Order: sequence, then C-alpha cells, then structure tokens
Amino acid sequence: MRVLVLGAAAGGGLPQWNCNCECCRCARTGSRGVTPQTQSSIAVTTDGENYVLFNASPDLRGQIAVNAPLHPRHGRRHSPISAVVLTNADVDHVAGLLTLRERQPFSLFGTARVLETLANNAVFDVLNPESVQRREIPLDSPEALDPGLCRGASEPTGSGGLEITLFAVPGKVALYLEDASAGADFGTVEEDTVAAEIRDPRSGETFFYIPGCADVPDELRARLRGASLVLFDGTMWRSDEMIVQKVGEKTGARMGHLQMSGSGGAIEGLAGLGIGRRIFIHINNTNPVWLEDSAERREVLAAGWEIAHDGMEIDL
Repeated sequence: MRVLVLGAAAGGGLPQWNCNCECCRCARTGSRGVTPQTQSSIAVTTDGENYVLFNASPDLRGQIAVNAPLHPRHGRRHSPISAVVLTNADVDHVAGLLTLRERQPFSLFGTARVLETLANNAVFDVLNPESVQRREIPLDSPEALDPGLCRGASEPTGSGGLEITLFAVPGKVALYLEDASAGADFGTVEEDTVAAEIRDPRSGETFFYIPGCADVPDELRARLRGASLVLFDGTMWRSDEMIVQKVGEKTGARMGHLQMSGSGGAIEGLAGLGIGRRIFIHINNTNPVWLEDSAERREVLAAGWEIAHDGMEIDL
C-alpha cells in the first residue's frame, strides 16, 4: 500500500494568498528551508493503478497535474482516481470536487451528514449522478472500496481495493454550517468530523488519516495504539498562534484543532502508544514547524514526529 501526500498544508495553503506571516514570507522567497505547500489531501493505492483520494482540496487540479500517478493512462478519457472519501464538509476538503465534474466515473464516500451537506448545495450537482455515485459510510462500519464497483461496474474486480472504516473524533461543524443559536458547539454532531482507518485487505497493513481533531481522548489513544502509521492534525503549534502573530482572532480550539505542543497537545497525547510513524499533516501557514531552523521544528523531530510535505510518498 502506498500513500501519496498531495497536500500537507491547512486551509489557505502555504503561502496563503493574503498572509504576510513569517512562514508565508519564507515560502515566497524560499528562505529558511520553507517551500510552498498545497491544501491537505492524500491519495492511496494498493496496486499502483487505482487511487482513492481522501478529501478533495481546492488545489486538486494542480495536485493532479504535478503527480504523474494520477494522470490519465488509457484511451482518450481516463483517471486512476476510483473514489473520493470525505472526512468532513469543510470547504478545504470538498471544493476540489468541482474539479472532477467532467463525467468521469468514480464514487464519492462520506457520512450521511457530509453527503447531506453536499446534496443541499446545488453547485455540487455538476457531479452528474450517472457518473458519480454518492455512497454513505456509517460510522464504525468497514466499507470495501473495490475500484470496479466504484467506477460503476456490475462485478467487483477483486484487486486494488481498500477497506475503510470512518470513526468520529472530537471536532467542529464546518464554518459555513455553524449555528450560533445552538450553543458552544455551534450545532456540531458526531458525523461532522471523522477519521479514517485505511486497510489493505490483501496484506492486512493498516494506517490512520486524521486531518482534523480537537482532542485525544482515551478511546482514540486505544484505537491508535500500535499502529504502523498515523497522519495526524498538525494545524497549530499553539492554540493562540494566530492571535499572537496578529493574523487572526480565533484559537485552534475554536476552529476544532488540537495544538501540537504543551500539556494536552498532540505530541503529549499520542506519546507512548508504540506507533511506528507519526506524521503531522494539515499544517497551518502560521505554524513555525514549517521553518526548518526553528526550535519548534526541532522539538517535533526530537519527539519522533515527522512533518508531511507535498509529494511525500509512504510505503506500507
């Protein structure tokens, strides 16, 4: 099983178009080891021919263009992308679906809540239902993603498939769905933010993709214990960094993201679990871990973590 990181940054990418923070300035000039990064998404394959995308970022067209494994190979119209799995309904994870509107057969998977959100927005009707099947994955229910069936075939191919289990993690409803009258949780429900357990049914290899998470409760620690690979939400180094840097008014916690550092942060929360590789992904443009010479990056690496980057390939 191969994992290809299409985008490692959080919403807005790096550099963000209207941001002049230190990381964005360095990304524009190529200084301090910072290179531009696109918005979070990964592609997974077990056979090198069929790929499942996890989230479809606004940068998807460019991500496909620079990743040869996702280029057409057969006939006049073709795509190795057999399916897209959504972990939430954030604009940063669904806007790229509009790039996939040219009647190419694939299946779109998500929770009932996420699929309902798409159904209620007519712009996503450009994904013709004759070509794009929308298929619900109930929480904690393993779903087999066979490439042939995902493309509308009547019989499974028996190769190149994945098994996906979506499960709820602490998070927040998408910004554009917030309901201030619903109280402190803004109307968040269990299906608004999910993680994916991704398994190759032939080899048995399994890893976790968790690009959004607001806490590490005991049940999540138990689920991740002994995993060979975890790609985890690295949005903020510290929850108030946007406020401190004077580029925003919200904390990471307010946006549904757990900080990397400090008491209760991701580094502490996922320590001691025997995880093979721990990689931060969905990293905000303000996060100083982008700076190769920063103390924050050194601390991340010293704790045994890695920083994802566009084009990163991981073999399991």
